[in-house]
This record gives sequence, C-alpha cells and structure tokens, in this order.
Amino acid sequence: MGSDTNTIELHVRLRNEGTEVSRPTRALDLGDGTFKLLPTPDYDPEDEEWEFVPGAIVRSERHKDENGEYFLAVKA
Repeated sequence: MGSDTNTIELHVRLRNEGTEVSRPTRALDLGDGTFKLLPTPDYDPEDEEWEFVPGAIVRSERHKDENGEYFLAVKA
C-alpha cells in the first residue's frame, strides 16, 4: 500500500442506514483522477454496507454540507 503522501481522505456513502450518510476513509491516489479505496481500521462489511467496497477504483466529487467540504467517492 502507498504512504500517507499518496493518499487522501475520501467519503463513501453507506447504504441501508435510513438516511443519507457517508463514512470517511483513506484512498490511494492512482495519479490519473482515480483512487483505490482503502478500508478503515475497523471496517466490518457485516456492520456497514459501503457503496463501494475497499479495493474499488473510484473517482471523487467535491461535496459541501453544514460541516464543510469533502470529497465523495463516485463510480469510475
């Protein structure tokens, strides 16, 4: 896996939560506008259903909410 200098914080939507919510995780910058999602230390697919699972290649979109701006994983 890459070093922290090659990763960014990227949010992934969670499914089946009853409301729209996302979780921050790290993603490896592949250098071509795409990112490889990395699992959080406590990633548990039985507890949270991520829109894109760790290892998926995604793009990102800038989003803004009441807490500020963040990057959200979207389909590559």
